[in-house]
Amino acid sequence: MAYDLITMGRIGVDLYPLQTGVPLPQVTSFGKFLGGSATNVAVAAARLGRRTAVITRTGDDPFGTYLHEALRDFGVDDRWVTPVPGLPTPVTFCEVFPPDDFPLYFYRQPKAPDLEIDAHELDLDALHEASVFWVTGTGLSEEPSRTATLAALAHRVKAGTTVFDLDWRPMFWSDPATARPFYEEALRHTTVAVGNLDEVEVATGVRKPREAAQALLDAGVELAVVKQGPKGVLAVDSKGNEAEVPPLPVNVLNGLGAGDAFGGSLVHGLLEGWDLEKIMRHANAAGAIVASRLECSSAMPTVTEIEDAVAAGAVK
Repeated sequence: MAYDLITMGRIGVDLYPLQTGVPLPQVTSFGKFLGGSATNVAVAAARLGRRTAVITRTGDDPFGTYLHEALRDFGVDDRWVTPVPGLPTPVTFCEVFPPDDFPLYFYRQPKAPDLEIDAHELDLDALHEASVFWVTGTGLSEEPSRTATLAALAHRVKAGTTVFDLDWRPMFWSDPATARPFYEEALRHTTVAVGNLDEVEVATGVRKPREAAQALLDAGVELAVVKQGPKGVLAVDSKGNEAEVPPLPVNVLNGLGAGDAFGGSLVHGLLEGWDLEKIMRHANAAGAIVASRLECSSAMPTVTEIEDAVAAGAVK
């Protein structure tokens, strides 16, 4: 049976302070969670009943073992999660200053194992058969992950739905100025592009939401999803359909992971064949629910929780 969703990209351990409004030097206790954007999207979709898997790599260490156990607990297939001897599993710390300040501190040196994904080890048949394939911009930042990501996209030949999460993290690039050509190449093989204003500007050189959405469509995608922060989300497809949906009111505890919940719900809505406005309303609600919770992966909402938030018009 083909997967509903295969994601490819980052994985790691999130260590989040259990005290809010406290800088890291004064934090005394942390919670340990499965992390990494592509991995969290797979978790979010699995929580919505989808058959998902992730392609990534960990260190050959106890944190790597923990990540396998967490993936299985969340119902995500870990068959393509492999160890890289000699590289540690990445760890990410954050500070939590609600409602809008959540600094991240990535420990991915000397190199993150998830950037060691090799094109020769990909299960190309499974990638081609999956209903949705999801890749991220970070996967383009270094070799051999860059070649593997582009090879996987090219093999898909836009079979099914192929999502490019623009996922701009300049600190992962040795020279951020070199990113755009690789983004442009990825967009050629993509049916859906998702990003915030900074990310669409990196990919297209355009920052205004509607112009950026059109630039993504001109680059070859069939659906452009532009996140506008407090102004909500704009979605435009190649058939001329458009939806602009405001954010859902929420008391934010931790905004990290909201975008991954949005992504998992986006995948679910696309697979359900919903219209653009319904997809965006549910994805916004999923993101808002996670923003109201401390953790990321274990905070991903269920179908009922999302439906309740949409019906209420706010996260209670």
